[in-house]
Amino acid sequence: MCPLNPQDDPFPEMAGVRTYPLASRASLVSVEDFCATPEPLPGFESFIDSLPEIYAGAQLKELIARIVAAKLNGKQVAVALGAHVLKVGLAPLLIDLMRRGVIDHVALNGAGAIHDFEIASCGRTSEDVGIQLPRGEFGFADETGAAMARAAALGTTASEGRLAGFGRALGHMLLEDDTPHKDLSVCAEAARLGIGCTVHVSLGADIVHMHPACDGATVGQASAIDFRHVCKLVHGLDGGVWINIGCAVVLPETYLKAVSVALNLGASLDQMTTANLDMLRQYRAETNVVQRPPGKGLSILGQHEIMLPLLRMALLAKLQSAGWESSRP
Repeated sequence: MCPLNPQDDPFPEMAGVRTYPLASRASLVSVEDFCATPEPLPGFESFIDSLPEIYAGAQLKELIARIVAAKLNGKQVAVALGAHVLKVGLAPLLIDLMRRGVIDHVALNGAGAIHDFEIASCGRTSEDVGIQLPRGEFGFADETGAAMARAAALGTTASEGRLAGFGRALGHMLLEDDTPHKDLSVCAEAARLGIGCTVHVSLGADIVHMHPACDGATVGQASAIDFRHVCKLVHGLDGGVWINIGCAVVLPETYLKAVSVALNLGASLDQMTTANLDMLRQYRAETNVVQRPPGKGLSILGQHEIMLPLLRMALLAKLQSAGWESSRP
């Protein structure tokens, strides 16, 4: 049932949309195809050092060096993930870096959170829009919409020592529901580890906003709480690193506003590192993440499913060589 009062709803017919069980939907992505996370290969540090000090080679080596420096100095590293990063099977890589203490905060857009839920709950995600849309079935998997509405509602209040926020609520919900693939959920792992996880939503942009259970007030409030979590993170990010990976609009815009809040409140961010990793150059990511914020901005183009495993292996090799050990259990 739609949470809006009928007299206030300009389109009450939304309450009657048809949904179907998530398990009945064909999906393009399965956990069986996800990446592996091998230990650093012997000689990989030398391989990275051998890359040319030109263009992407120089940028990649500088990004690796700056992340390593941040970890050696006890500074935070945050990643902002577009949905495609999870759709190409990289959740195990991100979770591995979270467990090792390399990643301290994960920010997702609404679509990324949806894929994370579907991966955790049924081990499959990414419907075929070309097939589903003409049927009037695109985006109407019942469990996905209902669960995200529930997570948003849970995210509006703190509970039993858990901070409020969309991402934290979603992660704890996946753990408490004992979803069958929770070990492949970025949000669930962040909740288990007690590290930052935020979800930043653009209302009307995600499939779950078509679900009858969607309540814009709770979605907006939970997402607004997460924005303040990010503002706090960025306020202390001098010497740390923010990496935008595959998000073209929502997270670059969110990040720039958090930077503005931090500067307005007197924070120094001159030693901050920002990076954009994507398959092509996008205006907002390049300007709002790489060019406009204080500190050093880096930009590297490449397929996520190739570049991120390379970056992970390089970071682990360099951190191992530097003698760094995570304090995270």
